[in-house]
Amino acid sequence: MDFAFGKTGLMLDLPEGFQYRVLEARSAQPLPDPAEALAAAMDRPIGAPPIVELAAGRDSAAISVCDITRPAPNRQVLPPLLDRLERAGIPKDRITILIATGLHRPATETEIHQIVGDDIAATYQVLNHNARNLAEHRMLGTTRSGTPVFVDERFVAAGLHITLGFIEPHLMLGYSGGRKLIAPGLAAEPTIKVLHSPRFMRLPKATEGSIYGNLLHEELLEIARMARHDFIVDVALARDRRIAGVFAGHPELAHRQGVEFVSRVLLEEMDRPADAVLTTSAGYPLDLTFYQAIKGITAAQHVVRPGGRILLMAACTEGSGAPEFSEMLKTSPAAEEFLDRIAGTPVIVDQWQLEKLALVTRKAEMLYYVPGLPAKYYLSLWGRAFASAPEAVEALLEGLPAGATVAVIPEGPYVLARAPELVPA
Repeated sequence: MDFAFGKTGLMLDLPEGFQYRVLEARSAQPLPDPAEALAAAMDRPIGAPPIVELAAGRDSAAISVCDITRPAPNRQVLPPLLDRLERAGIPKDRITILIATGLHRPATETEIHQIVGDDIAATYQVLNHNARNLAEHRMLGTTRSGTPVFVDERFVAAGLHITLGFIEPHLMLGYSGGRKLIAPGLAAEPTIKVLHSPRFMRLPKATEGSIYGNLLHEELLEIARMARHDFIVDVALARDRRIAGVFAGHPELAHRQGVEFVSRVLLEEMDRPADAVLTTSAGYPLDLTFYQAIKGITAAQHVVRPGGRILLMAACTEGSGAPEFSEMLKTSPAAEEFLDRIAGTPVIVDQWQLEKLALVTRKAEMLYYVPGLPAKYYLSLWGRAFASAPEAVEALLEGLPAGATVAVIPEGPYVLARAPELVPA
């Protein structure tokens, strides 16, 4: 099997004697003419006027785009959008492109060119969001549930508010895209901390593939409305990362259509849970850090039986993640103790990702092949880490009876899969 791993991939021979169920990243076919589809979507959007009409009379525009950890096709989507904004009368120097980093690190100059393309990087104002500088945000009030809403001032102050994203399963929001490009993408740290607190993280529907009844999704919609979210251009991606669908227009209606398309195309159903799961974090750029790689684990939890095993293989070439996450990972107690400890204390940046991992350990035994993660973190992974992929696979399969079911997920979180729920024995 060839697994998505770093930039190069990882080829492994899997031993005979087990029932392997390969769950591949299902997708629609790439569009034959994505440029035409993008133009049509912007000129005949879902539930909104054409972007040229919407932009007419506005003095400025702000566009929120994904950071380097997401393979969003900004270099394809931005040119036709920028062309229409300028035709509507908004000059280049009044268009700001904001990289929606949330609490991720800022994009480097090289990465900015990767994200938007050389021409756009040289011509337009392309700026990093900085969640940690509260002064760069505007307080918009509080949500009905009490979340304080701080959104990047440069976005809020613009005359037109646009987001560009792509729709894929997300470990807590159900699906990415749409509202996520505002919060957490352009939100300040106090807002992000509440959205990632145990109040939301432990909701049963705050998981991959779930937006209906997902209170975190609804919270983000409310925040996006407060920020006057005007227009989205979201895409669905084929397996080779080419554009498979374009959903532009009203931020909620267009996103919902995109979600329905992606869920219809992606969902893979198993007739019974697997005894073990061999998964990845979809390779570069999603497996740059262990923080991001956890998404491969949370996606896999839906197909493993209670008491089963999950092996994550992720390159983690940038190590563990941000400083706060790294310190927590290095010093965290046992998983249950960690969950108890954070339940009633102020939220620390990035604790939510460890919280999601801890919740999975209630169901499955964890194993890891994460060569870029320094060994000093291995003792606090709530599972066993191995020096090579073959060793890790051997440990995953050790002791399983002949014919045991092993789910193999070469592209990790890009696979939306479900198995019937079993009650632990």
